[in-house]
Amino acid sequence: MNEMTLAYWNQYLEKSKVHPLTEVEAFQFGDDANALAELVVSGKKTATCSAYMLYEIENEPLPYIGQYAIVLDAADQPMAIIQTTEVTIQAMNEVSEAFALAEGEGTYREWWDIHERFFSELLRSYQLSFTPSMNIVCERFKVVDQFNAKE
Repeated sequence: MNEMTLAYWNQYLEKSKVHPLTEVEAFQFGDDANALAELVVSGKKTATCSAYMLYEIENEPLPYIGQYAIVLDAADQPMAIIQTTEVTIQAMNEVSEAFALAEGEGTYREWWDIHERFFSELLRSYQLSFTPSMNIVCERFKVVDQFNAKE
């Protein structure tokens, strides 16, 4: 986490009265970090998903309700702080249209095509293949703060 992002998180902790030991990660969404961060800030993107099997392969903990994260743009600058409100694991081909639309990237068909391409490329780097029935981790979140560089 860069200095600006850490300062932003510390400022948020101070003004929000969140417990100071609360963990946070900072990350970019997908393969178009600027566009996706803008969708988060605008309120059009309130959900995201990831490949379940990668949590197992990388021995990473699953996201959880109440978890905080700092959304970064392509230049690793903070855009917003989000908090997870729901986590489910389900087959990709069972994801509801409502969830797909909450990702903010267009119609259900557009969501499917984007994610099939993204997961196919990502899984290939692990010598794995995309399948429509693969489990994905579906998260809903809310924006709890937006970064203002002028502060």
